[in-house]
Amino acid sequence: MSEIIKEGWNKYLLQLQVHPLRTKAITSGVLIGSSDIIAQKITGVKKLQFRRVLLLMLYGLLYSGPFGHFFHRLMDMIFRGKKGNKTVAKKVLLEQLTSSPWNNILFMMYYGLVVEGRPWGSVKSKVGKDYPSVQLTAWKLDGSITSICLYSSAYSSTALLPHADTNFPSSSSPLSSSRQS
Repeated sequence: MSEIIKEGWNKYLLQLQVHPLRTKAITSGVLIGSSDIIAQKITGVKKLQFRRVLLLMLYGLLYSGPFGHFFHRLMDMIFRGKKGNKTVAKKVLLEQLTSSPWNNILFMMYYGLVVEGRPWGSVKSKVGKDYPSVQLTAWKLDGSITSICLYSSAYSSTALLPHADTNFPSSSSPLSSSRQS
């Protein structure tokens, strides 16, 4: 890994420690915006839809990042002092049964109402029709990703930040709350 990348990563990890909410919100906005740009390019869009990118970045910045931050802090409080595979499994189950369904419905409504500008009746109908398959797909894919992230953060938070003060909650680890559903 080059020194520039290593230095940038260390600065990012420091910001997660010093300003976790702000850093996670900005990260979420940047990631969702970048993902949408890539998705638009892959699907062959001739001209990037910057309004769409900006609205999705706002969703990440104002909702997804902060929600993930506070949800994982709540899970840290619920499972305080507990580690190991059983705790990881319980956290994955809790997230998949609570925040995953909520976040998928909310995102589908936001996308339809705000990003696409469709009327409520149309969005409600589309969510009712598409939500079951969206959630089923999320459970198949997200459960595995969440397991890996939670397992990694439970066992490697000190490896990521060996110089960090151990009084910081593990929710400050980028792995424990990087997933935005």
